Amino acid sequence: MDVSVVVPLYNEEESLPELAGWISKVCQQSGISYEVIFVDDGSHDNSWQVIESLISENSHYKGIKFRRNYGKSAALNKGFEAASGEVVITMDADMQDSPDEIPGLVNMIHDENLDIVSGWKKKRHDPLGKTIPSKLFNRTTRYISGIKLHDFNCGLKAYRKEVIKNIEVYGEMHRYIPVIAKWAGFRRIGEKVVQHRARKYGVTKFGMERLIKGYLDLLTITFISKFGKRPMHLFGTMGSLVFFIGFMIGVYLSVEKYFYHVFKMTERPLFYLGLLAMVIGSQLFVTGFIAEMISRSSHDRNIYLVEKKSGF
Repeated sequence: MDVSVVVPLYNEEESLPELAGWISKVCQQSGISYEVIFVDDGSHDNSWQVIESLISENSHYKGIKFRRNYGKSAALNKGFEAASGEVVITMDADMQDSPDEIPGLVNMIHDENLDIVSGWKKKRHDPLGKTIPSKLFNRTTRYISGIKLHDFNCGLKAYRKEVIKNIEVYGEMHRYIPVIAKWAGFRRIGEKVVQHRARKYGVTKFGMERLIKGYLDLLTITFISKFGKRPMHLFGTMGSLVFFIGFMIGVYLSVEKYFYHVFKMTERPLFYLGLLAMVIGSQLFVTGFIAEMISRSSHDRNIYLVEKKSGF
């Protein structure tokens, strides 16, 4: 299998037939062996019925249906588990991503020996309420991650099979798959300018709250990637530093008290600052120690209840 196309969706019944036919047409014309995996993220419309109808007509289509809405990250993760293609393409079901980009993305993976090719919607058909926050978000992510991409949140991406089989996407981390992949050792990341189309069917499922969630998720993934397996390195260092500052304040006040008899130690606000620093430092150190024990003894597992599969 050359290509697996993973399409997460939520209430997109109108666009699915046209999108499926377009993907098939592009792959057949390019001589690409393919499969299309539709992951229905708990839709309330007739999306699953449409998927089942498509599967009955074409063996290249497969479907997974969640019992409820888990989010795009869960849908992508389950789609990655099911994918068998040497190159895995992800795209949104709203038809704002063009399947015509598939051959170019695949060629970049092979010809340039890349692990990931991320789409860049250089010309966007979105309101300013989405484009301006997106630019700020992407700039921050570039700075923190060191990955020189213009559009981290673009749904149209291509991955070498080894990448998606060795990473886990959960929570709301689908925006940061390139960041997760880089910290997993897949550092050959490229970018391709892709066509962004105006939405033809339905309405957007994302609001302004995704900007806040995006930044919180960025902080989360940064912490987990750097300190998830060694939390003592963060909390222990911070705790030791804060405790040391408090301890030195105590030493300074003790010297003044017992050698110069200038004041009562408890009359100085600095005494309480030093005491507070030692308490907080001790708490941080203990927090790191407990987190280290939990990290070494636990195994994270995300369980998504799949209601139906079809075409597998």
